[in-house]
Amino acid sequence: MEPASGDTRILDTVSAIDFEELLASSPNPYVLFDRDYAIVWMNEAYLTVTMRDREEIIGRNLFEAFPSEGESFRKLNGSLRRVIETGKSDEIAHIRYDIANPDGTYDTHYWSATHTPLCNPDGSVAYILQHTVNITELEELRRLRDTAGVVERARSVEKRYQSAADELVRVKNLIEQAPGFVAVLTGPEHRFLLANAAYRSLLGNRELVGRTVSEAIPEIVEQGFVDTLDKVMNTGRPYFGNRELVALTQPDTGARQEFHLEFIFQPISEPSGDVTGVFVQGYDVTEEVEAQDRQKLLINELNHRVKNTLAIVQSLAQQSFGKLGERAGLDIFLARLAALASAHNLLTDCNWKMADLETIVQQSLAATAGSDTTRYSVEGPIVTLHPQEAVALAMIIHELATNALKYGALSNDKGRVAIDWELHEADGSPRLILDWRESGGPPVEQPDQPGFGSRLISRGFGNRDDRVSLEYNRDGLHCHLEASP
Repeated sequence: MEPASGDTRILDTVSAIDFEELLASSPNPYVLFDRDYAIVWMNEAYLTVTMRDREEIIGRNLFEAFPSEGESFRKLNGSLRRVIETGKSDEIAHIRYDIANPDGTYDTHYWSATHTPLCNPDGSVAYILQHTVNITELEELRRLRDTAGVVERARSVEKRYQSAADELVRVKNLIEQAPGFVAVLTGPEHRFLLANAAYRSLLGNRELVGRTVSEAIPEIVEQGFVDTLDKVMNTGRPYFGNRELVALTQPDTGARQEFHLEFIFQPISEPSGDVTGVFVQGYDVTEEVEAQDRQKLLINELNHRVKNTLAIVQSLAQQSFGKLGERAGLDIFLARLAALASAHNLLTDCNWKMADLETIVQQSLAATAGSDTTRYSVEGPIVTLHPQEAVALAMIIHELATNALKYGALSNDKGRVAIDWELHEADGSPRLILDWRESGGPPVEQPDQPGFGSRLISRGFGNRDDRVSLEYNRDGLHCHLEASP
């Protein structure tokens, strides 16, 4: 098949091209090696980038003309060897190959190289054409980019450090303004690392940071607090001070002033478990303690006056009933006064806040039925009552015990009384269920008319939703009480 006329003109044009002249005039560096790496030809661009004269390197071995070692040698030699062995082109995308300057110094250069085989008619490689591109500027740009990345990372680290520093300042400000006193002690000598405004104010604005506790507050050594700090450091267990009395010397006057402090000595532990310091945090509760002491004094005074009033009532009753000759009524009335006084004493001991139900029952039984606890049992969960309910319950138990002594289970040697209670939820509110059960006593009969005691029991705690039932069973009285505690 003959080529077309257009194809014939193209082939004629290609045949007429002088490829050696074409490569010689190319702005890209080209060099030709034989199989022994001897330089047999190079263009002007190659001589320019290598800063060599043609006569200086023509005919010389590549590695003699341009000495190299290490990774550069291994990369270049390996690429040329693969071309000879395979007869195929090979590329080196990135190689550092330093070129000597005319003055003998070396500059760092980075290259990208392509090795193309020129083969004999039998297919064996006769020459290798190397085309190189100097990528040193690109490498420098890359390094600048990496350097910029490092700088950016450094800036990021600096920013995080600054953020952490700002956060530390905020935490210090919060601690400084905390209403309670805060201090951090470090080392076995308990040296102040930090102390906030409340702590410094408590100590009369002494110099604290950098000093040991013994140096800054010598008066607390004799009070045992340094020994306590030593114990916290040695054991790793915190110490809780509950309204402890601490005597502190006022720096400006030298006078001793007593404070009641609520505080904790919390050990500071490292990940290794070693205790390296103590965190101190607490409050000055002196005013609260003094206020409670005053309140207690007032309650005791009130209790004393109420007892005097009860004594006057008792004296008036004795004079009035004595003149009328009604000794039995007098004894009942005095017993009820005694029950009321007992409940009053219990509430006074509780500062007129809340009283324990079991204690009320036990004391009321002991005051009425005596100390023989084998005659009655008391069982139920812990329940606390407000003062009004506490007084009402004491009076109810007194009336039930008095009735049992006269007519019920405690009137003989065999009878017993069981008192038990429990709490139930009703419409989201707790309900107290209390039962008084007698057994072993004489047969019980319902009275014709309710007396004062029955009416008092039926009122319960005096709340609208209280429910009380009295069952006069033949085997013993049963009183069932439901009330809101």
